[in-house]
Amino acid sequence: MTSADRDRTALSGARLVLPGGVVDGGRLAVQGERIAALSPAASGGEAEPGDLDLTGHTVVPGFVDLHVHGGGGASYASGIAEEALHAARTHLAHGTTTTVASTVTGEIDEVARQAAVLSELAEDGTLAGVHFEGPFISHNRCGAHRPDLLRNPDPALVRKLVDAARGHARMVTLAPELPGGLDSVRMLADLGVIAAVGHTDSDYATTLEAIDAGATVATHLFNAMPGIAHRAPGPIVALLEDERVTVELINDGVHLHPSVLDLAYGTAGANRVALITDAMGAAGMGDGLYPLGPLQVRVENGVARLVEGGAIAGSTLTLDVAFKRSVTVNGLSLAQTVESLSATPARLLGLADSVGSLETGKLADLVVLDSDTYDLVAVMRRGRWAVGGDRFPTVRSA
Repeated sequence: MTSADRDRTALSGARLVLPGGVVDGGRLAVQGERIAALSPAASGGEAEPGDLDLTGHTVVPGFVDLHVHGGGGASYASGIAEEALHAARTHLAHGTTTTVASTVTGEIDEVARQAAVLSELAEDGTLAGVHFEGPFISHNRCGAHRPDLLRNPDPALVRKLVDAARGHARMVTLAPELPGGLDSVRMLADLGVIAAVGHTDSDYATTLEAIDAGATVATHLFNAMPGIAHRAPGPIVALLEDERVTVELINDGVHLHPSVLDLAYGTAGANRVALITDAMGAAGMGDGLYPLGPLQVRVENGVARLVEGGAIAGSTLTLDVAFKRSVTVNGLSLAQTVESLSATPARLLGLADSVGSLETGKLADLVVLDSDTYDLVAVMRRGRWAVGGDRFPTVRSA
């Protein structure tokens, strides 16, 4: 056996969710870190000796999470590289092969220090970048952010955090109605950093101004912003109706009623919806007390709330659960679900040439699901099994 053979893996018999549609009994070959070949059964995709037999399974591209604060008992806001690595590995085990690490409101210098640590993990490929959620948000919609640490989005302060990430700042969430908000949106757009509208008390007209200034994401749409009123549509309508905006949704059964998620899909479509976790350190863990930046969170029955005040404090969601809910509860198709969990966020991040879909030449980031239950069975990242790769028998010669 040559070294090339040892570096090659082929999966046969699975349902493959491809950009052009869903095919049954396909074959996917991996060489090194990348997908080397894709063969639907009808086009010569028959299994070969040595292939892994994935009959009864569905293979989808690895999930891309734009917005996640931690997991496995660890937080990206800790400023400790080992914690951040543990959080990323926790979500990888649940199918998230591309992670943008989110900070939380803190002192500017401390958040800058955290960004410097996270940027090192972005440089080695563990993370896809840094998302700053706070401190440039509204006191009226601060949610699980400490009110006394909030700041107006002065472009100089926003730039300080972006620079601290050393080229790995991917997104900044801010309230555009605050002093400096629109100027910061313009600056972020010029820098190639995503400006996201969130934790905002903005009205409809100001939100449209922010979009025209370059804002392209709605941070966890519906949550931490005014609701829709028939004479005051507010930010939700502006963000939903504009084709330039990608809307984040948390499909955990807590943050959104299923009908509200259906409304967003019906208005924006899967190509403008990015399903996120907004998970904090309790994701992948049990109930108990956990830190969220400088705040304490109590998790009961899987729901995270601040100890002081009781506000919902992120989620304990993982994206494999979001996938299953989207298909089995919301009735989304496999193609729609894959679009929102993989292709849409990859495209938004400018990574669609390497991740977000199962295509020849792209990184071999994939998730294997049980075709009947949609439970996660295995995860591959960059051609190597992260979990579950030993569960499949090999095809033998006739």
